[in-house]
Order: sequence, then structure tokens, then C-alpha cells
Amino acid sequence: MPEPDFYSILGVSRSATADEIRAAYRNLARKLHPDVNKSSDAEARFKQVQEAYDVLSDEGKRAQYDRFGRVGAAPPGSSGRPRTTPDMDLDDLGEMFSAFFGGTPSGGPGFGGKRAKSARGRARPKAEPVDLHITFLTMAKGGPQPLSIETPSGLRRIEVMIPKGVADGALLRVRGDGWGDGDTTVRVRVGAHPAFRRTSPTGLDLELDLPLTLAEAALGAGVQIDTLSGMVELVVPPGTSSGRRLRLRGRGLEDAQGRTGDLLAQVRIVAPERLTEQQRALFERLGPLLPTPRRGEPWREGRQGENGAFA
Repeated sequence: MPEPDFYSILGVSRSATADEIRAAYRNLARKLHPDVNKSSDAEARFKQVQEAYDVLSDEGKRAQYDRFGRVGAAPPGSSGRPRTTPDMDLDDLGEMFSAFFGGTPSGGPGFGGKRAKSARGRARPKAEPVDLHITFLTMAKGGPQPLSIETPSGLRRIEVMIPKGVADGALLRVRGDGWGDGDTTVRVRVGAHPAFRRTSPTGLDLELDLPLTLAEAALGAGVQIDTLSGMVELVVPPGTSSGRRLRLRGRGLEDAQGRTGDLLAQVRIVAPERLTEQQRALFERLGPLLPTPRRGEPWREGRQGENGAFA
């Protein structure tokens, strides 16, 4: 039975770089994974792609495959022991033992003064961070989150521990499983919340909009607002204007060290869109009795300067 052409399976040339091989594998793995592709031959093709990548992503295995067209068995016509050839130096022989047996013949330093590395124990090439999308509330509470990633040994499901109050875009490292996949760097992507927002990208303070009626703002009131830890009453002082921030201490985010931020309620006075006849009459009577707010300095006559402002 002819040996499979791993380069053709991945759709790359024999001179392809490690990055090109990795990119081709990722593209095919996404398309052919049985959880995504329901074709009858998807699983078989996925296994072929996985086998091809396992060989071509490993320097020792790829070198053996390029020389002999196979990996894990002695070439045809040999005695079962690797032998030198005119274009094979002693370091190449050490690599062959690494590919065949996971070490050197003696278990010690390899030929040519180099220590042959175990193919099984090779670390995964450094890759771009994997994005993990979480909700705002998950960020606030922290805890484990599952994530499926592609590794040289296949699709792997890992668990990422989210620290409380982690910043959007923060990088977290998940330790490898000891089978050659290496560590995984995860970039956290935090979704937006309909009410809360951070006052700074990495801070613990939160803010929200607090709509008030004209009467609540003028006379003061106690209003119920929702926080991350439940409903609380916020006291609005009389004469509160739009844009004012009212602070609830300790009601913001909490970080992994137990520090907490504050919750800032930004006042937004909401005027009624429609008035009844009775309400209109009351406002018309009340209007002249209220003080007129300062609306800025009036324009004064004078010479217009070079910057366009009046002096």
C-alpha cells in the first residue's frame, strides 16, 4: 500500500515553512472537524490531516519522512537499523533515533555532541494567543471557563481560570498537558453590559446612567438601583443636576486580591415627552417661580481677534 503524501494532504509544497504548514493545518482542521463537518468522509479526512501535521510539524519526523517516505519504520531493504548514507552526518543519525525511539541509542547525549530531543516531548511552536470571549458578568465573578483549541495532537478542550475583574484584552497562560502541546496563551475578550461600564480599561470602578424625573432631581429622593451584588437604595440630594455623579462605595468590581471599586451613578434628568392638561398647567404656573439657570456669558461687542474669538 503506497505511503500517503502528507504534503498533498495539507496542500503545501515540500519547501513549505513551519508557519505555512501550521496555517494549512488550522484551516483544514476547522473545515473537517467532525463536530462541524457532517460529511461521511469528514472524520477520515480529519484523521489524515492530523497525521500529516503530526509528522510535518516535527523537525525530526519531517526529516525522516523526506528521506525515506515514511515515519516509524526502517526504510525498505534495510536491516532494521539506521545506517549512515553519503548525505547523512552523525547529527542526522541522532535525529533519526529521536524520531524512531524518542531518544538516543544510549539514552544519553546524541551523536556529534548534541542531545537528541524526544519527538513526543517537543514543545508546540509559539502561536498567536487564542481569543476567549466571556460575558461581563463572568468577568466580574471570575471562575473556570471551557475553551477548545487546536494543538499538534488534535482538538483539545482546556479550562481557563478567569480572575475576578480581569481586563479586556488581558493575556492568560494555561499550562500544557505534558504531551508536547506546550502552554497556551489566551486573550480574554469581555463583552459589554447593558447597564454597567468600566470607568477605565483596567480599573475596578463602574458607572451607570441614573435617569431621574424633574421632581426627584429638584426635591431629592431615595431610588432603588441594581448593582452587581443586588438592589440598593441610593439617596439623591435635593437640587441634583444632570451630569452629577453619585458614588456608592464598594459596589464596583472586585479583583483577585479582594480589592473593590465603587459604583458611580451618573444623573440624567428625563423630562416627560407628553403632558396632560393638568400637568401642563402646573408647569406653566411653576416655571416663572423657578430661578433661571446660568447659560453662559452673553456676546459682547468688541474686536474679533485672529483666532475668531471676540475680545
